[in-house]
Amino acid sequence: MSAPSCSPEFLRALATSFRHWTGRDLVPEPESDDQLRSSLDSLPAVIVAHNRDPDPTFVYANDLACQLWEMPKSELVGMPSRLTAEPMHRDERAQLLARTQAHGFVDDYRGIRITARGKRFRIEQALLWNILDARGELIGQAATFDQWTWLDEPGVEA
Repeated sequence: MSAPSCSPEFLRALATSFRHWTGRDLVPEPESDDQLRSSLDSLPAVIVAHNRDPDPTFVYANDLACQLWEMPKSELVGMPSRLTAEPMHRDERAQLLARTQAHGFVDDYRGIRITARGKRFRIEQALLWNILDARGELIGQAATFDQWTWLDEPGVEA
C-alpha cells in the first residue's frame, strides 16, 4: 500500500507558512511543485505535518521522519499524530499544540516521543508552526527538528 499523496497546495502552504511565521525559508525557493516535494522529502531535518481533524492525523512526513519513527510513509501518513507520544506525554503534547495554535509558532519545544518499535527519544529545539492556506485559514500544523537523543541507550536519562 502506498502513502496517500500530500497535495502540492498543502506543501506550498507548509513552506510559505514557515516563512510567514519565522521569516526564514524551510527549503530554497523551488522552481516547481515536484522540486518542492523533493527538497522537503530529502531535507536533513525531520518534517511532519498533521491536519485539523479533532484527532489530527499526519498528512505529510519526510524521509528522515519515516526513518526516525521506524515506519514506512504508508503507515506514518494517516496515523493519528498523538500516537508518536507515549500516553503519559500526550497531555504535554496537546498543550504544545494549543500554544502553537494560539501564537502561530513555537520554537523552543523539547519532548519525548516513541518509535513504531517502542524506542524512546527526546526531541530538542523543535519548531512547530500553524499551516495557513492562501486565504489565511488554518489547515494544519507542522514541526521540524534536527536534534534528538535516544533514551533507551545505556547511560542516557530522560
